[in-house]
Amino acid sequence: MERFKGRSLKETLDWPLIICYLILIFIGWINIYASVQSAEPSSIFDFSARSGKQFIWIVTALVLAVLILFVISPRIYESFSLPIYAATILLLVAVIFLGVEVKGSRSWFEFGPIRFQPAEISKISTSLMLATIMSQYGYRLNNLRNFILTAAVILVPMAIIVAQSETGSALVYVGFIFMLYREGLSGWLLFMAGVAILLFILTMTMSPYMAILVLITIATFCNRLYTGKLKKWMVTVLPAAIVLCFLPSGIEKLIEITGAGEDSFLSRLKLEYVIAGASICAIPFYAIRAYRERSRFGWMSIAAFIAGLILVFSVDFIFHDVLQDHQRKRIEVLLGLKDDPSGIGYNVNQSMIAIGSGGFLGKGFMKGTQTTYGFVPEQSTDFIFCTIGEEWGFLGSAAVILLFAFMIWRIISDAEHCRESFTRIYGYCVASCLFMHLFINVGMTIGIMPVIGIPLPFVSYGGSSLWAFTILLFIFIALVRHEKRYFS
Repeated sequence: MERFKGRSLKETLDWPLIICYLILIFIGWINIYASVQSAEPSSIFDFSARSGKQFIWIVTALVLAVLILFVISPRIYESFSLPIYAATILLLVAVIFLGVEVKGSRSWFEFGPIRFQPAEISKISTSLMLATIMSQYGYRLNNLRNFILTAAVILVPMAIIVAQSETGSALVYVGFIFMLYREGLSGWLLFMAGVAILLFILTMTMSPYMAILVLITIATFCNRLYTGKLKKWMVTVLPAAIVLCFLPSGIEKLIEITGAGEDSFLSRLKLEYVIAGASICAIPFYAIRAYRERSRFGWMSIAAFIAGLILVFSVDFIFHDVLQDHQRKRIEVLLGLKDDPSGIGYNVNQSMIAIGSGGFLGKGFMKGTQTTYGFVPEQSTDFIFCTIGEEWGFLGSAAVILLFAFMIWRIISDAEHCRESFTRIYGYCVASCLFMHLFINVGMTIGIMPVIGIPLPFVSYGGSSLWAFTILLFIFIALVRHEKRYFS
């Protein structure tokens, strides 16, 4: 029988996690000051400057943390998750019509000098809602009804945020897939998501033909791996795929030798349609075998392959008719299709120069030339990491990444030790959000992710971001503390 155990704060609070949080907000504060120090007075406490304003946000965030830990009952989060989620959805819709436009995105409410972004709160409400639904008795993710409900909870706010032109914030919701995997989502779905990204990149950078050839190779590999006939695949399919890779260049050489004109059969031959048609003709044979063997994997493989073909032939439409102009340009620069160091690629180019110039130990606090002379736009917000890289070097950058890695590991470790599934699921949601923000933000500063405007948690300048991440984290710490106050 469980009974109350009067443990001290030292025993119930996760102090390593709290200390890590405090270190990160301190690092953020001093680097915000360094990133704009050429344009603001020398005092870090000047409240008319960003460093002074951030100090106010930090103090108020700490007050919020104390309220969450010692005043608000942890039981309230599960009970009120639905009203909180519904209210957030209303705010997300309302900001499209009533919000102010900032850099092409209508996602901010403005109240005098204060701006508020509902998309930041939506991560909290979505995490709480997911934890509530998925912790219900008898919940199984492989149940179709449960899966659709869970997907809707994630996709509804995500779609509204996309409508606000906040692609970066919407992309964070993809991170919930890690929590879903922990709760029973098939690893094959994660694999297929990775293949979809690969097909998109191959279609953009090479050709639809090469993308379809890779799709066929992967599909047959998975099929043979599942059926235990991998050796046969390596002897037949793999060599054929390698040979077919050289078919386009071979046809081009043949056209050159024969001098065939643009109206010739070879010149007008679309290899992607040939190989797609041949593969579609083979699908009925695989369908018959899947039916005879009653193979669920076989049917899933066929469906995934057809979806892959549709994706390849939809890339051109998605890229030119769905994505906005600035998004297309960023993807083209990221994939190396265009070189625009003075235009859309300026931020990334200057950020990489700043980080690279920092070397191993950095140039020293407030001694970064790229930082001092303001070469990198948004250096106190989305590109704060390049200030760290220039002034603190590889060592400082690695230390910040390791602090985030420790925080994420600690959250997952606490979540795994929790008895209540609500706390565990919410903890994985928190870890997923932090990981996605870290990966995207650092990735775009070093040129491996498109510039989509997303803050580095606890470090970037901004009150709504700091408040949101503080609430997100300390709700979890409060839930864990609540469990630690009891024992069997």
